[in-house]
Amino acid sequence: MQTQDKEHPGGPDQGALPGKPDRIELAKKKEKVNVRRLILMFTGLGLFFLVFFSPAWPDAVDPNGENFALTREGKAALGLFLLAATWWVFEVVPIGITSILIGVVQVLFLIREPRIAFTDFMDPSVWFIFGSITIGMVFSKTGLTNRLAYNMLGLVGERTSMIYLGSFVMTSAMTLIMAHTAVAAAVFPLLMTIYALYDETGKPSKFGKGLFIGMAFTAGAGSIITLLGAARGAVAIGFFKELVGREIGFFELTWYMFPVGVLMTFLLWAYILVVYPPERKVIPGLKQRAKNLGKKLGPMSRNEILALAITFSAIAVMSLRSVVPGLEALHKSGVILVATVLFFTTGILKLQDLESIPWNIILLFGGAMSIGFCLWQTGAAEWLAINWLMYLKEFHWLVFILGLAFFVLLMTNFIMNVAAIAISLPVALVMAPYMNVAPEVILFSALVVAGMPFLLLVGAAPNAIAYESKLFSTGEFFTVGIPASLLLMAVLALFVAIIWPVMGMPIRLTP
Repeated sequence: MQTQDKEHPGGPDQGALPGKPDRIELAKKKEKVNVRRLILMFTGLGLFFLVFFSPAWPDAVDPNGENFALTREGKAALGLFLLAATWWVFEVVPIGITSILIGVVQVLFLIREPRIAFTDFMDPSVWFIFGSITIGMVFSKTGLTNRLAYNMLGLVGERTSMIYLGSFVMTSAMTLIMAHTAVAAAVFPLLMTIYALYDETGKPSKFGKGLFIGMAFTAGAGSIITLLGAARGAVAIGFFKELVGREIGFFELTWYMFPVGVLMTFLLWAYILVVYPPERKVIPGLKQRAKNLGKKLGPMSRNEILALAITFSAIAVMSLRSVVPGLEALHKSGVILVATVLFFTTGILKLQDLESIPWNIILLFGGAMSIGFCLWQTGAAEWLAINWLMYLKEFHWLVFILGLAFFVLLMTNFIMNVAAIAISLPVALVMAPYMNVAPEVILFSALVVAGMPFLLLVGAAPNAIAYESKLFSTGEFFTVGIPASLLLMAVLALFVAIIWPVMGMPIRLTP
């Protein structure tokens, strides 16, 4: 089919010369240099080289008088830690690319062997996140998320503040029986459906930012309540039993953590309402519209039923691992990947669905695992923990407990929360008797903050999954997370000083 040239109606067929390319097309405008991006990029690199080439740092000395030297590799790991944090917070490059850089730097500067540094990108925890995201995809593809979203909107009504509350309470409650990563992956498409009913353009809005950031925050708040919400609880209890000689039971943990998780869920709801007040207080006709859309879906399809059966079977097995002898040997990543394979073998997912996996997020957590293990294996994290806790021994016992919690809070934003606890808990438990502090309060304080990293996407999988909505930047998440973290510390202080003692938790070894 011939096309008409606008400058020459006869077109090129009639001897007319083609229109000259626009000057802009021949010499495109030079893209403006992003000065801020360059400054931040070189700031991160500068911090790395400043630490890497600095003279040897003083040894850390633990309560028993043992010296812990910071090796060349450990010092380099701290520099890499600062580089990655700067680039992640300010999105100097895509977050997944920063993660690749973490592995590259370890290899080029001989921090760790290439096989070790890059193997961390395939850690079982990364595969668990992959499987969790796949479950979210299945819920979205089969229509289960739409069905759930319409039913929820029918319950919470048309007030956007109540939609916030309904979404956050649902997210928090689901983490009582399943891992918060899987919860976030399942809830994510549901919230996308809800947001589409609020703003059909899909553009960023205060309501959208609040909806997804709040989901990430409350997934953490709920995950501390039971051992099923995350692996950190079981690992910390294992350390506690080995070091203290007393086992913390499933229901004992829930007894002390339940009021913290519930209070934080509602406080975070109030906080999000203040920081991101929805542009519209009410969405007129939303309830009826959701009801009508729900009716159009009709009865559940074969794929919906199959998806639910596979998902809940995986959840049941993962949940029973902590209470049924013999099942603890089954790693949660293996269980959830069995579900992933079943989604493909049953035809619910197709090969092309793999292209929809947010590989940027998968790489992000691969990098998080790599930097976390790097800090751990080089001794840098232990050196930091000992120095920090030895500094705190001069202060009041309450400051010591909160100071330990604050250290875990910061570390768990950068490395695995399990690793943050494993590094700091043994040192803190050794120091606790000197501070006349009971070991139980050390354990529970660390678990509270380890479950709620509100600053960086790498702190927890729900943070990164929420980011996939593309409604907020990493900088916005960090900024909103600072007051949320301070709120968490205030709540922890309230529980340590007043509420937990009333509930029967020992705080001091002697009155």
